[in-house]
Amino acid sequence: MTTNAPLIACHECDLLQREVVLPRGGIARCGRCRGELYRSHPHSLELTLAFTAAAIVLFVIANSFPIVGLKLQGQLIETSLFHTVKTLYVEDMKPVAALVFVTTMLMPALELLAMVWLLLPLRLGRVPPHFAPVFRMLQAVRPWGMVEVLMLGVLVSMVKLAHLATLVPGVALWSFGALMLLMAAVAATFDPRELWARVGVAR
Repeated sequence: MTTNAPLIACHECDLLQREVVLPRGGIARCGRCRGELYRSHPHSLELTLAFTAAAIVLFVIANSFPIVGLKLQGQLIETSLFHTVKTLYVEDMKPVAALVFVTTMLMPALELLAMVWLLLPLRLGRVPPHFAPVFRMLQAVRPWGMVEVLMLGVLVSMVKLAHLATLVPGVALWSFGALMLLMAAVAATFDPRELWARVGVAR
């Protein structure tokens, strides 16, 4: 450890300490509370960008195809997520419609677009325009993306409706399931320290 190494504050106890160079896959922990300070993520930017690109493809598919269908008396009734939001709005459940739209469509879309906006130019060796405001927006919208809550609600509804009609899972349901895993992978591989380091190099 060198005396001119950058300082970092522990997220748990606020202890200031010097950063250290980590081996591949290493974890730096607080000297007082043993909380995790940061990890070494080799090629984190490239991995995050790849996961984000795949997530965008799945997000488009999930919002373009039916999420589930009900087969009753020979008739198949299918609905997409957007049509569900529209139906809730028309049926005078506007707050619920707005909540579903914001948490399962708007916020995940903003998060994915912000990730591409930040990562793609850095991958090409350039600093993205409006880097700081977009990064702050990303941090603000991330907690509001709730694809996993949508999946839980759909699965509970399917269990409750199983005795009334035959349920036909749509393409969007499988896409949302894969999207949920990819969003978790994006969050796990995204390293803000590496992001800022790339910005410093690109300038």
